[in-house]
Amino acid sequence: MSVRARDLGIVIGAGRPGPWNAITDVAGVRVGHATLIRGDGPLVVGEGPVRTGVTVVIPHDGNVWSEPVFAGSHTLNGNGELTGLEWIREAGLLNGAIGLTNTHSVGTVRDALVHAATRAGLSGATNWALPVAGETWDGRLNDIDGQHVRAEHVDEALAAATSGPVVEGNVGGGTGMICHEFKGGIGSASRIIPTDLGGWTLGVLVQANYGRRGLLRIDGVPVGEEIPLSEIRSPHERTRRGLADVPPGAGSIIGIVATDAPLLPHQCSRLAQRAGLGVARTGGLGSTSSGDLFLAFATGNRGMPPSEDRSSAAPIGLRAVPDTALDALFEATVEATEEAIANALVAAETMTGRDGHIAYRLPQDRLVEVMRRHHRLRT
Repeated sequence: MSVRARDLGIVIGAGRPGPWNAITDVAGVRVGHATLIRGDGPLVVGEGPVRTGVTVVIPHDGNVWSEPVFAGSHTLNGNGELTGLEWIREAGLLNGAIGLTNTHSVGTVRDALVHAATRAGLSGATNWALPVAGETWDGRLNDIDGQHVRAEHVDEALAAATSGPVVEGNVGGGTGMICHEFKGGIGSASRIIPTDLGGWTLGVLVQANYGRRGLLRIDGVPVGEEIPLSEIRSPHERTRRGLADVPPGAGSIIGIVATDAPLLPHQCSRLAQRAGLGVARTGGLGSTSSGDLFLAFATGNRGMPPSEDRSSAAPIGLRAVPDTALDALFEATVEATEEAIANALVAAETMTGRDGHIAYRLPQDRLVEVMRRHHRLRT
């Protein structure tokens, strides 16, 4: 496994992480990746270089296509895509696996998830799939217009999905992503709520691809100011033609929040909203060119009937945490989101992409030096 923030002595917040410090600490949640890296040199649309992939999050250990869980969403800034949100806003139900990829492949991933649902038994006029597929833009490093993600890559990620440690950094949907003008990608973290406050588990997974260098903060430390562009140059530097393809700070983040707490849909939406505060702590602004989209789901009410099941009108029994007791979950969401972003940055490796554009990693030695100088390194 790659190095993570805590391996360097960076401990964000006061909460206790789960065994894996990942979204997979929520029982039944699994994560899988398919990573596509090939080719070098000048961009040839349709040929490469290719720096992209797919990440999937599977919400529970049952048939996720026929057994929904409660969910809710929040949009910090809407210059992005996370399909399926209209039905989640309407019914508060998540049906199926979640896919993350690049902007121009989100349709392919969505369609492949439909096929996966069909293979799992959804078919005919009374059954349908409205899967969740999200994206961030990797066109600085990847031949994004070549649309190299195929249905078989989604199937590969689904087949690879496991519990346990989550591979982070330059993997899956995060392969070609850039965060605060360092190499970005996939990151995850978790928190265990104290027993007297419920004892629930909460985990977050991010696909981090946003932010200006000077705004980056880790555990409150102005890392972006301490490691400026004059030291580690930006992948958004002007090209030889004298034009920048994308302004610094442009980009997006997708955040997935999972918990085993028995939450209702409106409570899931409130949790999703708090993920945006974790992004803000690291220096995210929700800029106009950014798609900052968050989805939270809760597995504490398992066994609900399929959303299209009309066979019975009998009431179903549900449990719910009182709204007045949500603060511990809010704090966990903010902390885990902030740490997931830090893990994405620490795990990512320097990558050279199309036309020789280089996204440099956040140097671990310099990060440790900066954190120590600010008295935020814990040993």
